[in-house]
Amino acid sequence: MDVTQRYSIAYKGLKPGVHTFDFEVDGELFRAFESQEIKDGRCKVTVEMERSETQLVLEIGIRGEVVVECDRCLDDCTIPVEYDGELLVRISNEEGEYDGEVMWILPVEDEVDLSQYIYESIVLSLPYRRVHPDGECNPEMLKRFNIVSDEEFAAIEQKAENPSSGSQFAALSALRDRMEAEEKEK
Repeated sequence: MDVTQRYSIAYKGLKPGVHTFDFEVDGELFRAFESQEIKDGRCKVTVEMERSETQLVLEIGIRGEVVVECDRCLDDCTIPVEYDGELLVRISNEEGEYDGEVMWILPVEDEVDLSQYIYESIVLSLPYRRVHPDGECNPEMLKRFNIVSDEEFAAIEQKAENPSSGSQFAALSALRDRMEAEEKEK
């Protein structure tokens, strides 16, 4: 079955009024859209559709989780997904472009394909920073990073702002030498 068929609603035979539909999203949707960010996922999509002769009003809720790369340690990280939105589907001979809020379909069409809307909604619901909870990152990867405390960073900035030799280049060179010496001590 084509992935778009899994997330389509055949609305033609439905009477005017409210109808409810449930969909299960898995990794197949993300592979179909060749997602670079989302590796896998499991989400439940609930659609409450109010049908009239000229339009469909869809209240869409998405709950679940997706697997992305952790921004800190680069291992797989599971991120929760929560999304609630509304999509207006206009049934008309006029052609309009889908803009994420309004979709246009011709009266001869039998189905509304929600795959693009569901995919985009999941991607847009992800947080900007995607990291494991504290203490769950790959410790081997974290060892590769030289993490500086706030106090150490403030001291470094202070030395850079007030170089004793009068030259910013000399201050940077001294900072580099100190950091290399500290790295060798570890």
